Amino acid sequence: MAKFLPLAKAVAENLKDGDHAAFEGFTHLIPTAAVHEAIRQGRRDLTLIRMTPDLVYDQMVGMGMAKKLIFSYVGNPGVGLLRRVRDSIENGWPHPVEFEEHSHAGMANAYEAGAAGLPCAIFRGYRGAGLAAVNANIKSIACPFTGEKLAAIPAIRPDVTFIHAQKADRKGNVLVEGIVGIQKEAVLAARRAVATVEEVVDNFDDLHPNLTVLPHWTIAAISVVPGGSHPSYAHGYYERDNASYLAWDDIAADRDRFRAWMEENVMKSSPEAFAARVENLRIAA
Repeated sequence: MAKFLPLAKAVAENLKDGDHAAFEGFTHLIPTAAVHEAIRQGRRDLTLIRMTPDLVYDQMVGMGMAKKLIFSYVGNPGVGLLRRVRDSIENGWPHPVEFEEHSHAGMANAYEAGAAGLPCAIFRGYRGAGLAAVNANIKSIACPFTGEKLAAIPAIRPDVTFIHAQKADRKGNVLVEGIVGIQKEAVLAARRAVATVEEVVDNFDDLHPNLTVLPHWTIAAISVVPGGSHPSYAHGYYERDNASYLAWDDIAADRDRFRAWMEENVMKSSPEAFAARVENLRIAA
């Protein structure tokens, strides 16, 4: 059964230096609070796995936490570059980072293969694309039944996956609704999983379409962090803070400005501070 823990303890118990770690959420429910706690704890040599790295991986790379990135599409959604990731790849600041780029379809299939306990994902993909020329982990295989040429990539099996979700019940089951993305597969593929949630409820009696319930035995720890995905959004709780994404482009463009912002807004902050940040974005009941 999942343990209910303060976020600092949940991260300390489940994220170790050198881990392969996924912090998943596709535009929606990005686990920002968990990322910031990992930064405060100074984790190092991580292989960071994520569809669309977003601001959270820009921050982790800029703070020197990443050894390698496994991803699909590096960008600040709707704005432009992830400047700290680019600085690391192009200039080695604060240190060089390895990278393995896939398509969204490739990442999704790799997570599904990991969740199924398979060694690799086999699917139709990468036809006419150049990624295989720069990614040695993109192979091809012939279907034993039809002879069709298919793509094959290693399954993704994180040491730990972090997600944000709307609710947990008192038994430790976790409910995700809205744009679910790849959270379910990322949790099931991982050796350990940590969920931050907006709230804890007695039960999930009032269920809606397009939701996923992750049973308690798939989750190692749950932390209640209202606003824990800000500036991303949580369906039914608060909107996406587009101004923060726009502001990040300027903040991350300069190394000193980036470091100063991280010191003030992450290193000196806490999980409890997230609740105050989203008050003006909350959706009226």
